[in-house]
Amino acid sequence: MADPSDLMKAMRRDKNLMDADLSDADLRHADLRRAILRDADLSGANLSGANLSGARLMDANLSGANLRDADLSGAHLRRANLSHADLSDAILSGADLLGANLEGTKMPEGWEFSVRDS
Repeated sequence: MADPSDLMKAMRRDKNLMDADLSDADLRHADLRRAILRDADLSGANLSGANLSGARLMDANLSGANLRDADLSGAHLRRANLSHADLSDAILSGADLLGANLEGTKMPEGWEFSVRDS
């Protein structure tokens, strides 16, 4: 797991956390807008209330992560592993979930998955 002080420094600079090991990290209410988290390990992380709008989370591991009340609007989640994650009350408008693993994922109430032709 990443050192919390190093993580906060990276978040303030360019938010490039590609390939980072953030498993089980406490990132409640973190500002990760437009962060680059491609291939990052966020398994078991607490991201409740975090702002991940426009974040690049392609191929990221978010299995078992807490994303309750998180803002994932416009986030790029292609091929991300969201198995058994909690997305209750998360904002998913415009999020790209193509190829994402949603097995056992708790989705926002009333949320429906639809596939659009590119």
